[in-house]
Amino acid sequence: MKPADVCIAVLVAVIWGLAFVASRIALDEFSPELMTTLRFSIAALPCLFVARPKVSWTVLVAISFTLFLGQFLAQAFAIAFGVPVGLSSVIVQSQALFTIGFAALLFRERPSAGQTVGIAVATAGLLMICGTVGYDFSVGAFAILMISPLSFAAGNLLLRRAQSVPMFDLFAWLCLVAAVPLFALTLVSNGPQPTWYALTHMSLTSLLCMIGLGGVSTSIAYWLWGRLLRDYPAAQVVPFALLVPFVGSAASSVVFDETFGPLRLAGMVTVVGGIAVMLLSKTTKASEKQVLPKIA
Repeated sequence: MKPADVCIAVLVAVIWGLAFVASRIALDEFSPELMTTLRFSIAALPCLFVARPKVSWTVLVAISFTLFLGQFLAQAFAIAFGVPVGLSSVIVQSQALFTIGFAALLFRERPSAGQTVGIAVATAGLLMICGTVGYDFSVGAFAILMISPLSFAAGNLLLRRAQSVPMFDLFAWLCLVAAVPLFALTLVSNGPQPTWYALTHMSLTSLLCMIGLGGVSTSIAYWLWGRLLRDYPAAQVVPFALLVPFVGSAASSVVFDETFGPLRLAGMVTVVGGIAVMLLSKTTKASEKQVLPKIA
């Protein structure tokens, strides 16, 4: 990779890692539903200037509801219910494990020996983390968080149905498709008046967080990552996503003074190690396409 593109890949990973912190700050003022709605509403603004990609509405909705709505709404609820930001950034990255697993079950794409080892290691790490659940956050919150990587993995596979269209246009419309039902959900669950009050009384800090989440993390960073995946083999680009949980954990430690017990820390490191083995293992071209990075 060119040095400039390496810097872009690192920058995108840093943006996605910091987005977990921005989400936690925004949740101090917004409900999970409203925060996710604002995120995708901002990211959908390019739809005013780009045409809908030539993808059927069925495929567009399916991708949007898994890759975006399901992933980020579950993530927002989990963080709001007390799951530490640093831990969230690690768990969501486990989407690589589930993507490979789903591809094996649904498309008979057998993982390589290296990927199999990585899956085993990452699974062991998840089990270690499960052993710490119930102390500082509930089992229910952890279960909600697990919806995020599962949804993201399903969205990864569904993206295969829309590979021949411009990625920037596609992601903008995916955001719009997610924003509409999320807005309706917000009005039903929060009520019109509380929603209006939250919007009209948001602080400058929350506004900046939402601009960062919607405009930078979701829109710009996705576009930059798509360019890298277009210009280079996935095996060269995707490993940079391993920086995301490290950035998220480090930033949450600094901003929120988060600390992790020995078992949870060991589990987090084991998960990331297993994912590293999976992503760095030799794969076929078909399997390379299926493991997309985590965003936040």
